[in-house]
Amino acid sequence: MQKFLSILGFEAGKHSVRVELLAGLTTFLTMSYILAVNPFILGETGMDKGALFSATVVAAAIATLVMAFYARLPFALASGMGLNAFFAYTLVLTLGYTWQQALAAVLFEGIIFILLTLFRVREAIVNAIPANLRYAISVGIGLFIAYIGLKNGGIIVANDATVTTLGQWNATSILAALGILLAGILMALKLRGALFYTIIIITLIGIPLGVTQIPEGFSLVSLPHSMAPIALKMDFSCFLSLDINYYVIVFTLLFMDLFDTLGTLIGASTSAGMVDKKTGKIHGLNRALMADAIGTTAGALCGTSTVTTYVESTTGIAAGGRTGLTSFTVAMLFLVALFFSPLFLIIPSAATTSALVIVGVLMTKTITNVNFNDFTEAVPAFITIITMPFTASISEGIVLGMLSYVLIKVCSGKHKEVSLMMYILAAFFILKYIAPLL
Repeated sequence: MQKFLSILGFEAGKHSVRVELLAGLTTFLTMSYILAVNPFILGETGMDKGALFSATVVAAAIATLVMAFYARLPFALASGMGLNAFFAYTLVLTLGYTWQQALAAVLFEGIIFILLTLFRVREAIVNAIPANLRYAISVGIGLFIAYIGLKNGGIIVANDATVTTLGQWNATSILAALGILLAGILMALKLRGALFYTIIIITLIGIPLGVTQIPEGFSLVSLPHSMAPIALKMDFSCFLSLDINYYVIVFTLLFMDLFDTLGTLIGASTSAGMVDKKTGKIHGLNRALMADAIGTTAGALCGTSTVTTYVESTTGIAAGGRTGLTSFTVAMLFLVALFFSPLFLIIPSAATTSALVIVGVLMTKTITNVNFNDFTEAVPAFITIITMPFTASISEGIVLGMLSYVLIKVCSGKHKEVSLMMYILAAFFILKYIAPLL
């Protein structure tokens, strides 16, 4: 047993098995809402929800096990919020790509991420993107996720082709609103697993109201759903046709995954004192990034959207988790959940609204880091933030934000503040817009 624990970075006398196990349980409870939300969001594309549930579980378990044994860090991974919305609502439902083509983009992104990690070139990309735009992207995605949650819960509806308004109050929208309030209260009380508990409570309340539909022959436990309907179903036709927009999408996925992961790792590691005091570097950062990259690649093969390191891992770290034993525990709990798919799949959209809105709240808090005193920084950041929810496109927000940043800096005489990589990316994005006109 001691040899096994040492493989996970556990040191007797320095770490506690009980603390690490409880930390893993805490992280799982906090992030387990993804088991209900991910099949719902990706299911909007026409993908089989039962298969999606299994794919979500398997991809999360694989990635988190790599984190446990290779990186030996207490971080958990699963299909990322925001990234799954981008997959479903932007790539498939807005841009018109098939979900098979979207899976190919995720696979390609994962392979690129592996190569970037192996050759240690990620620093060049990270350093090229201005800090204010990184913060703005997080805020914009948060608003977009909250918008999706409110729409799915019927709290807001389309008034005409361009305007959104408050919807009619009915059982679904009332339950969704109640869920937001309940989640907010439980989060304020610092209850571990607040989002998970909120989803379960709203689902139960929805049964007598007819919002939660219980199918005939419902059983709490079942054998895992087959991933066959979605696994290994990638369509690479867009690569062969040299679709410029498709390549921009792959870059966008890579960009979002890279900075989501770095933000989580840097923030959580710093707060937990898991940073080298002399160099300021995170212990095992490159290995953690590799776990993320392998998770994304495995996820695409299984049939789910980009896998990323979860910010909810901070709850387990706050509970004392410091080694791979914490992440190993999370992975095992995910595999156990594989046999409870009927429970997760009956959860209605009204119950998941709260998770989407609260995740949106958590993501928008970085707006306080944006420099609004310098208009060459503030305007591109604002364009990034406002474009995402208004166009229902994360990629458009990123592209327009980066383009406006380069143009405003150059035209205001601050061209030296723009990195060479940003100029290259701006030229690439301009090509994206003019290519359809040629």
